[in-house]
Amino acid sequence: MHSAPSRFTVLLKPQLTDADSHVDHGGVLRSATVEATGMTGASGFPRYAGEGIEADIDPQTRTVEAITVDGDELPYGWVAEVG
Repeated sequence: MHSAPSRFTVLLKPQLTDADSHVDHGGVLRSATVEATGMTGASGFPRYAGEGIEADIDPQTRTVEAITVDGDELPYGWVAEVG
């Protein structure tokens, strides 16, 4: 088994789909480099933190499983992706 990466770049985008309901997350509103904390988040995946963002990231699929931004939930409709 491979160890989890020590850091990721998280991209926050403003939408799920465009006006025609095609998958289109829009431009990047904010990005942050997050570092492994050595802890596991509530989602069961490794926890990463940095620049006001805390995220549980599945290192195999590079999926953000849980996230807070400046201590708050991600705004409704926004998307967090690993860059």
